[in-house]
Amino acid sequence: MKKFIIIVSCVVCLVLLFHYLYYYQGCYIDFSPNTAVTTFVRTENDKIYLDRGDGYREFEIKGVDLGSGVPGKWSTDFAASKEDYLRWFALIREMGANTIRVYTIHDDAFYDAFYAYNIDNPEPLYLLHGVWVNDYLYNSRKDAFDDELLGNFVRDCKRMVDVIHGNRKIPHGSLESAGSGTYTKDISQWVIGYILGVEWEDVMVVYTNEKFKNNDAYHRYYGKYMYTTEDATPFEAMLARVGDSIIEYESERYKVQKLVAFSNWPITDPFTYPDYLTDFFHKCARVDVEHIGCTEAFLSGQFASYHIYPYYRDYLAYVTDFSALDFDVDVAACLEDGVLNTYKLYLKAIADHHRMPVIISEFGIPTGRGIAHVDVNTGRDQGHMSETEQGKALVECYNDIMEAGCAGSCLFSWQDEWFKRTWNTNYAVDLARTPYWSDMQTNEQYFGLLAFDPGEETSVCYVDGNVSEWGEEDIVAQSRDMSLSMQYDEAAVYFLIRKEDLDFENETLYIPVDVTPKSGSSYCENYGLLFDRAADFVIVIDGKSNSRILVQERYEVLRANYAQSVYGFDTYVKGNIPDVDSPKFVDVDMILQLTQLQNGAKVALAEVFPTGRLTYGNADPDSEDYTSLADFICSGDHVEIRIPWALLNFSDPSHMQIHDDYYDGNYGIEAITVDSIYVGIASDIAAGRIHLAEKKMQGWGNDVTYHERLKPAYYVMKGIWGNDE
Repeated sequence: MKKFIIIVSCVVCLVLLFHYLYYYQGCYIDFSPNTAVTTFVRTENDKIYLDRGDGYREFEIKGVDLGSGVPGKWSTDFAASKEDYLRWFALIREMGANTIRVYTIHDDAFYDAFYAYNIDNPEPLYLLHGVWVNDYLYNSRKDAFDDELLGNFVRDCKRMVDVIHGNRKIPHGSLESAGSGTYTKDISQWVIGYILGVEWEDVMVVYTNEKFKNNDAYHRYYGKYMYTTEDATPFEAMLARVGDSIIEYESERYKVQKLVAFSNWPITDPFTYPDYLTDFFHKCARVDVEHIGCTEAFLSGQFASYHIYPYYRDYLAYVTDFSALDFDVDVAACLEDGVLNTYKLYLKAIADHHRMPVIISEFGIPTGRGIAHVDVNTGRDQGHMSETEQGKALVECYNDIMEAGCAGSCLFSWQDEWFKRTWNTNYAVDLARTPYWSDMQTNEQYFGLLAFDPGEETSVCYVDGNVSEWGEEDIVAQSRDMSLSMQYDEAAVYFLIRKEDLDFENETLYIPVDVTPKSGSSYCENYGLLFDRAADFVIVIDGKSNSRILVQERYEVLRANYAQSVYGFDTYVKGNIPDVDSPKFVDVDMILQLTQLQNGAKVALAEVFPTGRLTYGNADPDSEDYTSLADFICSGDHVEIRIPWALLNFSDPSHMQIHDDYYDGNYGIEAITVDSIYVGIASDIAAGRIHLAEKKMQGWGNDVTYHERLKPAYYVMKGIWGNDE
C-alpha cells in the first residue's frame, strides 16, 4: 500500500510538473520536427496577401486599435467582459473594418470572445497582436540589451504566441501591463501578424547604439529567419534577435508563421533632418527596419509599422528648404488648393523609403475639448475637434495613407479611455485618479469612435436649450428677475440661467464662482463687478462669440507652472507673486509648445491655446445641429452652460479635490478637499454687489456611471469601409 501511495504521488507530481512547465513556462517537446511549416499570410514587395481558402489575394488591412480601458478602471484591470467584446466586435465588423489590433496580452475574456465571434462567421475579424515592453523596463534600463529588458521581451513574445494558440495559463498579476487567465481558445487561424515593441524612447535607442558602436557582436545578427545588414545599428540588431526568436518559436512549436513588424513612430523614424529641426524637436535617434532582412525560411515576411498622426511630429511643416532633406519628397504632388499637405508628404516619404509593406498602425483624431498639438497646414489638430470634424479628418487621413502607397492602416481607437493623460494636463490633475472622471481637457481620453458618456442611460444634462432636465431643487442662487441652477456629473458642472425677458444679443451675464477658501477677490476690475465673498472665477456670457471663463490671476494654473515659458518671468520671485485678493482676472489658457519655431529660428516664448473661450452650440448628440464642443446655448429666457471640471481647477472631482494656493508654501500644485462651492448670478444691466450662494458638493469616489454612444465618425468610416468589401 505504501508503494502504491508513493507511485501515485510521484505520478501526480510528474503530471503537475508537466502541467506547470507546459502551460506556465512554455516548455515543449517537438514530436514532429519534419512537419512542414505553413502560413496563410505573406508579403510580396509592398503588398500583403491573405489566403482565405481560395488562394492568395491582396489584403488591405482596415484595422481598429482596441484598448482595454473602461470608465472607472485602469487599462491594466482588463475590465471589459466577453459580452462587451462580442458587442464591440459586431459593431467594428459592421463598420467595415477587417482587423483588430491589440497592444498586449488581454485577459482570457478577449480571446474567448474573439473565438466565439469568428468560429462560424464567414466574414471574420483578423488580429494584429502586439507585445508590450513595460514602461518601467525601458525607462529604467540604460540599453536595450539589458538582460531584464531583452530577456523579458523575448519571453513575452513566446507567451503571446502560446496565448493565441490556446496553450497558456498566466496567473493574475504575474505580468506587468498584460492580462491573465486560462487561455484555451486557439485563435491563431485569424492572427495575421505581430507588432513587437512600443514607441521607443529615443534616448534609449541612442545610448544603446553609442554603447555598442564599436562592438561587432552587437551590430551583427544572423538567425535562421532574420538577419541584419551591414548598416544595422545595435538597437536594430536587438530587434532582429527578438523577431527571429518569435518566428523560430512559433515555427518549431506550432508549425505556422505570421507577419512580423517592429513598432516605430516619427521620433525614431529613419530620416535625418536639417540641424534646426533636429535641435528644435530633439531628433536624436533613428530606427530603420530596412536594415533587418528575412531569410527564405521566413515564409510570411516583414512589414513596417508606424504610428503617424497629422500633428505629431509634423517635421515637414517647418522645413524651409525641401532640397536640404536627405530623402526625396514630391512637394507638388501634395499641394492642395495651394496648401501643402505635410501629412501626406511625410507618409509618401515613409512608404517610398521602404521596400516592404507599410502599415500605419495608429492614426487618429481626438474629440476632447482640450488640445495638445496643432496641425498648422491641414487643421487636423490633436484635440478641440468636434465629433463631426473628427469624422471628416479621419477620412482625410485615411485617404492620405492609401494615396501614399501604404498597405493598410489601423484607426486609433475603438473606445474613449478615461484613464489616459496628456502631457499638457498631467501637472494639473491627480494622476492616481484619472479613470474616475471624464476630463474633457485631456484630449488623449477622446480618440475613440465609441464614447463613454456619464450617466447610466443618459447624461444628467445636455446643453441643448431644452430645460426639461432642470427642476426647482436645482436652483442655487436668485437675484431679482434671475435665477441660477446647478448640476454636475463625472464630466462637468452644468449651469442654467433663467432671466425674464432676456436680451441675449445685448446683455452680458456673469456667474462668479468661489471654489477655494485660500484666495480670490471680492472685486473683478475687468468688468467692475463686486461680490459678497471672494470669487476665483467669473463665467462671462457675452453673446455667441465673446463668452469665456476668467480666473483670478493668483489662481491661474498656467502661470503657476509655466510662467517662465509663457510670460518670460519667474512667478515665484518676490514681486511677481500675485496678491491673495488681486482684483485682476485673466483668460484661462493651456500650454501647447514650450518654444516655437519660426522661419528656422527658435522663439523663446511658449505657444498657448485660449481654452477658456466658450463655444456656442447644441451639445445634444441626438440633435441635427449637434456639436460636441458646445459649452453654452441660449433658448428664450434660458442659457445652459457646461464647464469642465479642470477649467475650475479641480484635480480630482470624484473626491472633490481642487488646487491649493500655489504660492502658500506649495510652489506648484497640491490638493485640498472642498464640500461646497459658491456661485452667483448677475447681468450688466443691474449687477450691484453679487451674492454668492452655497452649493453642497459630494464626490462619487470610484462609483462611476457611464453609457456607450457611437460617435458620428463611426458612421462616416462605415460609409468609407462598409461599402468597400
